[in-house]
Amino acid sequence: MALENISTGAGLLGMAAAVAVAGSAIGAALAEKEIGAAAIGAMAEKEELFGKGLLLTVIPETLVIFGLVVAILILQLVQ
Repeated sequence: MALENISTGAGLLGMAAAVAVAGSAIGAALAEKEIGAAAIGAMAEKEELFGKGLLLTVIPETLVIFGLVVAILILQLVQ
């Protein structure tokens, strides 16, 4: 597609998709930082909490997957 044929609406939809992914990634990073710090502190006291700490650290990554799904749905509006 030539650059001259891109409309303003398509550009705004692209920016909306980028904000959806970036916002969810930043939110997941902040949540994972706090959960990771707490999990390390808990594992320092009780080593058997490693599995729970690992599981709770991975859960915020689903936010990024949801952001990616929303971005894909937004980009389907361009067609």
